[in-house]
Amino acid sequence: MEIDILELSDRSARFILSDVDAAFANGLRRAMLADVPTLAIDEVNIYNNTSVLYDEQVALRLALVPLVTSFDEFTPHEECSCEEGCPACTVSLTLSVEAPMGEEKTVYSGDLVSADPKVKAADSNIPVVKLKGGQQLVLEAIAKMGYGHDHAKWQAGVACGYKNVPVIRIEDCDLCEKCVEACPRDILALGEESAEVVNDRLLNCSLCKQCVEVCGIDAISVRENDTSFIFTLESDGSYSAEELIMNAVNTIRTKASTLDDILGEL
Repeated sequence: MEIDILELSDRSARFILSDVDAAFANGLRRAMLADVPTLAIDEVNIYNNTSVLYDEQVALRLALVPLVTSFDEFTPHEECSCEEGCPACTVSLTLSVEAPMGEEKTVYSGDLVSADPKVKAADSNIPVVKLKGGQQLVLEAIAKMGYGHDHAKWQAGVACGYKNVPVIRIEDCDLCEKCVEACPRDILALGEESAEVVNDRLLNCSLCKQCVEVCGIDAISVRENDTSFIFTLESDGSYSAEELIMNAVNTIRTKASTLDDILGEL
């Protein structure tokens, strides 16, 4: 297996995964979406809510606020040895906001105060509810470590997909230029002796094969590379894009090791 990073930022990444089959590529995609545990608000104790929203609506909005998570410092709640929650699997966050009389005030995710300084809202500007003068919202939220396959609030990868790396071959070209004109993404250009792929544009190919259809002499072929995939992913901020990739790989490795141990006992 080989990974070639094309683009990498704090919350997004684009890379090529090579020397694997489609089953492994899809397993990595699913792991990033559903099998990497994250922290999310699971219980809310509301002590005072005079806002326009019902308690349930406030709790729902808070549950979908991404929380910065440390993969190594917390244990998924369902796997923890405790029964009612402990510092290893849960974190308490409090919120207390009151709008001054005659003014309006918006409650944001950044108003959550965590008992653990390492845990905070990934984005501090997510609006929760708008309060009018004199209205108040006081609550305690309990965040638990969980998996995306149980609920979307624990899904760190908000967008993750892949496609096969395209393979374009051109032989015996007669320089008619029809394939160049047909390509919707300007991947092809006319060279001195043949049509050719423009440098750094191959990965933009959508495999539409319009160039193949207009070529009257079958000089061009377009196919998928069955062992090489272009991944695009975006994190919700619970983890950085790099952490999400590595945590997904470690999750797959752990599951494979567990399965190997079980089979060894048979």
